[in-house]
Parts: sequence; C-alpha cells; structure tokens
Amino acid sequence: MSIDRRLCKGCSLCVEFCPRNVLRLDSEIDERGVQSPIVAVPERCTMCHLCEMYCPDFAIHVGD
Repeated sequence: MSIDRRLCKGCSLCVEFCPRNVLRLDSEIDERGVQSPIVAVPERCTMCHLCEMYCPDFAIHVGD
C-alpha cells in the first residue's frame, strides 16, 4: 500500500473505512496544513481496497 501525501487532503475517510484499523492519521501536520494517514499496522492489511476506493483524491494505491 502506498499513500501519495502530495494528493492527500487529510479527509480521513480511509482511516474511517478501514475494517482492520491499518491506517491512522499522522501525528504531524505537513507544510500544507494536512494531517495525512500513515500505514500504522501493515501486517493487518488484507488488501480489501476499501481505503483506495473511498479516497476522493486517488492518493492511495493498494498493491496486488
């Protein structure tokens, strides 16, 4: 899974819709004032693609 922080606006939809709580918002705010998600627990990811599907900014790519 990869998150393009340049595209992310920090809406947190990916965090809310992840059924396995893989993602969480970063504790730091970037230079644009955005609190982007990070992959907190990658081993929990089942590649369900929900985060990718709900991201309105196309900032998340889940590998095959």
